[in-house]
Amino acid sequence: MDNNLTISSPQFSEGAFIPEKYTADGANINPPLAISGVSDRAVSLVLIVDDPDAATDPDGPGKTYDHWVVFNIPPSIKQINEDSAPEGSVIGKNGSGQNRYYGPAPPNGTHRYFFKLYGLSAKLNLDSNASKQDVENAMEGKVIQRAQLMAEYSR
Repeated sequence: MDNNLTISSPQFSEGAFIPEKYTADGANINPPLAISGVSDRAVSLVLIVDDPDAATDPDGPGKTYDHWVVFNIPPSIKQINEDSAPEGSVIGKNGSGQNRYYGPAPPNGTHRYFFKLYGLSAKLNLDSNASKQDVENAMEGKVIQRAQLMAEYSR
């Protein structure tokens, strides 16, 4: 696997707190993200933002909460601007069944938010009704790169 892929944000670093602006307590818009090291073999990218701590939070949904599911991102994309989805991509269903970014909103304590980026050898034959599980199933055998950015938030 090609491990040159990276995802970062000019608004927070690995392990840092996500600024309130990008949470459900703020403007509830996606943060800007920078992408680099995409393989020449990548045909599309997938971005999944989720909160695994929601599964163990006593007031949470009892499962990982999916904040943003974006797929078929063109491999030429180098940045995702604040409050926007990459042009040409498809936004799947988040944990609330909506086709949008939904910012961090932990019921208790500090939760971790994983921005997971994948380089794929193919586009996914899915539409905007796809859930994270649908996307992950369709990605099987196609992942050639992966990168991750983790940040935290608490109220």
